Amino acid sequence: MFFVAGAKNKAGSGGGNERRSIYKKFREVDILDKKKTVTALKPGEDRAIFLGLGMILSSVMMYFVLGITILRSYADSVWTEEGVCVVLNSTVTADMNCSYNCGSDCWRVSKYPCLQVYVSVNNTGRVSRLSHNEETQDASSECFYMPRCQKDSVAMHAMIMNISDRLKVNQQVLCYYDPSEQQETVLLTRLYDHSVVFHSLLWPSCMLTGGALIIVMVKLTQYLSRLCEEIGKIKR
Repeated sequence: MFFVAGAKNKAGSGGGNERRSIYKKFREVDILDKKKTVTALKPGEDRAIFLGLGMILSSVMMYFVLGITILRSYADSVWTEEGVCVVLNSTVTADMNCSYNCGSDCWRVSKYPCLQVYVSVNNTGRVSRLSHNEETQDASSECFYMPRCQKDSVAMHAMIMNISDRLKVNQQVLCYYDPSEQQETVLLTRLYDHSVVFHSLLWPSCMLTGGALIIVMVKLTQYLSRLCEEIGKIKR
């Protein structure tokens, strides 16, 4: 009986050792798989974070460029109020000289007609000179529109006369004026209005939001991964 019991005890201990050995192997394989997964995820997470940081940095640079160009011009503009201008007079007064590029270190002179347009703002009796936009106002304080200078002066003359005819037909146009009346000139269009500023800020804002979301998602994934590992250790 003693020998039989001893044999059974040895067999039982041998089976237990074998089961522990198998469990240990499965455990090692599981740990190895987890390490491989972590090793594979780590470079991907780093690349995602670098992508997010790059998007944020690019959006900040775009904000800076827009701030010193479009936003500055928009903030400095005094023509902020929109009104209705009634065209009172649209006449060609004189020919203006301009220069065009004819090659390397070559400039020649051409001429275009100076169109002067006077309007009444909001039917108030206030007569103002109409200019096309801020650039035209800065370049030529007398003419409504300054075309791109070219050799064919006849084509520029036809362009100006076409504009004059359209203004005579459409006698009421939307315009922008200075509410403080420091500027007597009114503008037909603004280079940078609300829609231009909105669309110029839309894309860097989307890029900034996308970069921030990428970083947040990566950090959230890392946190959930650590949380799952801690829960798994508690269960074991």
